[in-house]
Amino acid sequence: MSADVDFDADLPWQRARSVALRPEPFGALVYSFSTRKLSFLKSKQLVAVVESLADHPTAAETLTACGVTDAQRPAYLKALADLARSAMLEVRETA
Repeated sequence: MSADVDFDADLPWQRARSVALRPEPFGALVYSFSTRKLSFLKSKQLVAVVESLADHPTAAETLTACGVTDAQRPAYLKALADLARSAMLEVRETA
């Protein structure tokens, strides 16, 4: 994925296969083995969202399932969009 990725919360997303999460007291470190980029997730709830993206039909449904409130939603969508632009997330193939 390139820097011009559009994040659509109505698509099925997942953590990129080349990305590893390491839990930390503040949230998690996110490392891409393909791009060698390191990012930080500064909320345990955001970590839960990223970890469970592949378990839900869309990113929007993942946010709901993880208890993200309507007030929090714009910040979480921005965080997910930033991760997608950084190739930390990818659109999941559906059957």
